[in-house]
Amino acid sequence: MSGHGTALPMIAHRSGPLRGVAEVPGDKSISHRALILGALSVGETRITGLLEGQDVLDTARAMRAFGAEVTQHGPGAWSVHGVGVGGFAEPETVIDCGNSGTGVRLIMGAMATTDIAATFTGDASLNKRPMGRVTEPLALFGAQAFGRRGGRLPLTLIGAAQPLPVRYALPVPSAQVKSAVLLAGLNAPGQTVVIEQEPTRDHTERMLRGFGAEVAVEQIAEGRVITLTGQPELRGQDVAVPRDPSSAAFPVCAALMVQDSDILVPGVSQNPTRNGIFLTLQDMGADLVMENPRDEGGEPVADLRVRFSALKGIEVPPERAASMIDEYPVLAALAATADGKTVMRGIKELRVKESDRIDAMARGLESCGVRVEETEDSLTVHGMAEVPGGATVASRLDHRIAMSFLCLGLASRNPIRVDDGSPIATSFPVFEALMGGLGAQIARAGD
Repeated sequence: MSGHGTALPMIAHRSGPLRGVAEVPGDKSISHRALILGALSVGETRITGLLEGQDVLDTARAMRAFGAEVTQHGPGAWSVHGVGVGGFAEPETVIDCGNSGTGVRLIMGAMATTDIAATFTGDASLNKRPMGRVTEPLALFGAQAFGRRGGRLPLTLIGAAQPLPVRYALPVPSAQVKSAVLLAGLNAPGQTVVIEQEPTRDHTERMLRGFGAEVAVEQIAEGRVITLTGQPELRGQDVAVPRDPSSAAFPVCAALMVQDSDILVPGVSQNPTRNGIFLTLQDMGADLVMENPRDEGGEPVADLRVRFSALKGIEVPPERAASMIDEYPVLAALAATADGKTVMRGIKELRVKESDRIDAMARGLESCGVRVEETEDSLTVHGMAEVPGGATVASRLDHRIAMSFLCLGLASRNPIRVDDGSPIATSFPVFEALMGGLGAQIARAGD
């Protein structure tokens, strides 16, 4: 499947029990960061378990364009020979980041304090997403951005010739913005400080330390304060990428929906800034057990044992939103099968993802016979004993919308179709085969 090609209609039919081992791909967030920090390091970075979805492959291609040597040696096994902090060369071509908001925003940060220029573009979905939330703090370093109205792609970024260190308080919780500022701070003198009122995923801070940067984190009244000392010499590292909790959420939620299912999802990241979905599922009554907890590559991981469960609707704590922001679509699908209503608040960030995910889920669930209510920053799903289904849902070039409704189709009375499953390749290229291996009845609609 390709997130850049023609539409790929897909359909999910009511399935028998899901059984077996679901080996989901490597974490997308960590994969992006491993490639970028490898490119900013001196020497060789060796990566195992890299997610080979289109989003990450686009980042690998971008790092080559900036002068790093990026090589694939086998499935998930890659190496990066970096150019060092401040060593990026000016790309000769436009940097196409495809569907990846993470990729483009982190790469902008990584180049913003080097005296070069680069032009960025993406697919139809990415080119609609706001970039001002990144270019505004990067301007504080001295970078200049010239894009379409509203700061949208295509956009040219001119890096600061004499960058200044920055102190920046995040106006909204965003790991992408935080990471872009920290990456920009690498080539700025002195200390760059980021303040976040609500903790967001901390892979960048962890990985920066692993590559040799000096990063301090403290909690004060203003929030969580991250201080980076600029102009370090990063050294290439061995990076083992844990399995992606955002991808794991799909087989996990599918197993909870489908009667008599029992699956194991091994080696999933349990980073406390990413595990909100699993805590929420347990609050709903899920038979979900973390087995064999351990540490791999500086990240906590565990094997997830998941069995079908009769779930109840809950109010998801709003303060949990940042730790599960990408999992709300599949949670909304699962909530349609729970007893009672599930209320998700503090989720307005979903309005500016690959699609307006609140609207996409609300309209899709309504078309499948589920009652929903929405506000600017909330979604309420009224669960029912059996979801009627029978609809064709617009995926809106959004991989998570497509996968969420295909999972719901496994437990609905009538099949659920999605108009285009091709964006799934951006984050979970083996989704179709993996789910089929568990017994899920998911197919390409033309097959």
